[in-house]
Amino acid sequence: MRYIIVLFSLVVFSCQAVEDHGHSHDDSGGHSHENEGMASVDFTVWTQQTELFVEFPALVVGETSRFAAHFTVLDEHQPVREGSVTVSLIKGGKGIRHSVDAPSSPGIFGPSLQPKEPGIYQLVFDLQTPDYSDRIVLENIPVFASSDEAANALGVTEESGNAITFLKEQAWKMEFQTAPVLKKEVYQTIVTSGIWKVAPSDYQTLVAPASGRVNFSPGVLTEGSAVRKGQVLMSVSSVGLTSNNLSAEIQKARADYEQAKSEYERKKDLYESRIVPKAEFEKVEQKYQIATTNYETLSNGYNAGGKQIFAPMDGFIKTFQVVNGGFANQGDALVTLTSHKSSLLEVQVSPRYNADLQNIKNIWYQPGTGKWSSLAEKGGKILSVSKEVEADQPLISVFAEVRESVEMPEGSFTEAQVVVGDATQSLVVPISCLIEDYGNYSVMVQLSGETFERRNVTVGRRNGTEVEIMKGLSLGEIVVTKGAYQVKMASMSGQAPAHGHAH
Repeated sequence: MRYIIVLFSLVVFSCQAVEDHGHSHDDSGGHSHENEGMASVDFTVWTQQTELFVEFPALVVGETSRFAAHFTVLDEHQPVREGSVTVSLIKGGKGIRHSVDAPSSPGIFGPSLQPKEPGIYQLVFDLQTPDYSDRIVLENIPVFASSDEAANALGVTEESGNAITFLKEQAWKMEFQTAPVLKKEVYQTIVTSGIWKVAPSDYQTLVAPASGRVNFSPGVLTEGSAVRKGQVLMSVSSVGLTSNNLSAEIQKARADYEQAKSEYERKKDLYESRIVPKAEFEKVEQKYQIATTNYETLSNGYNAGGKQIFAPMDGFIKTFQVVNGGFANQGDALVTLTSHKSSLLEVQVSPRYNADLQNIKNIWYQPGTGKWSSLAEKGGKILSVSKEVEADQPLISVFAEVRESVEMPEGSFTEAQVVVGDATQSLVVPISCLIEDYGNYSVMVQLSGETFERRNVTVGRRNGTEVEIMKGLSLGEIVVTKGAYQVKMASMSGQAPAHGHAH
């Protein structure tokens, strides 16, 4: 669950003097001097769908305050490009509101309010886009009787010397993402590697039904080619052979079948007329059934080109055991197919973890480059754990059935984490937010909409795509998961002004 968070620079609300930090926007969405010299406030709020970073002059009776409301869609961290925003100032169920039908520039809306009476109000932002709607409520917003009262109440707040300015307009133009610090179950893991294999149940090896020359079907058939159920892959022809000639065997089987059929029909009429005994008729009937089965078996799938070999399932060609034009004896392997409906993952672990392997809870693995999946979440299961090791195989193998599409080819290696033991509750963040410097880790914490701080952290166990944070972060803080390096470079450039906006 994503927490709704309002960051305060002061105890009650965030504020700053325009001459140091604040900025407003002109009609085109650019930064202007419109409210310089007036006390200004800003808020940053996260919902499950939206980030709102809003700046506006302190609300004063009779004065018009124009808002610079930056709306970001949290999914992929893009500006709201279409939609309307209504801002309402409410007290005791009554108030004023103002709506704007479109952003003045991508992500930035500029509604205005002119309060009538001083007091403590609710400030409500209603966002309506073609894709979704959202409502953000700020509580305890003061409306001052005069500008002097506002200036005296708000004062000037100095930013931390560690603060890094990174504008919304910068973040919107790059791959950028944030996420909250969460508390989750964290497990002990054994970091290791695995090998991708195909599950034995997904293999089928087709064999020659008769002896003869193997002829591949027209078209290119190579290892890895996709095949469809019922597709003719090849044929086995015994034409020209002096022995084990399938064509001759079929002709003989046909003659036997026709003779047995004729005798069966004649005896059947005599039996029904009670001329021949039942035992004699049953003997003829049995001979007829055998001849029928033998003929149908030999002739099934046979044409002028020989005995056809059909694909029994949708899948791929794994290996050929024969070459086009080669000879195969009856029963010889011709081709092996695989369906790839499931994959077999063999994870190898040091014998010193043998006791832990008796309580395996899950396995995290990579079905593709840079992707992590959970065996339990994808419906896979642990199949077996080897019980012994040998000199040439000193590691314990854990076999798991993976029930999802795996992009990695058979025989390739993957990073893996074997989950063992019982879980503990701890703070976690995505591994992608970590910045490593010579074995030390830090993350970029978003203090407000355009203010960040680099924070040193102590990391613990890694569970798939997440890492445990032992020290340095608090529950609900927002960290940068994509784009942290660019924020770091912004702090090193030395070119940004105090709040990042050049006027």
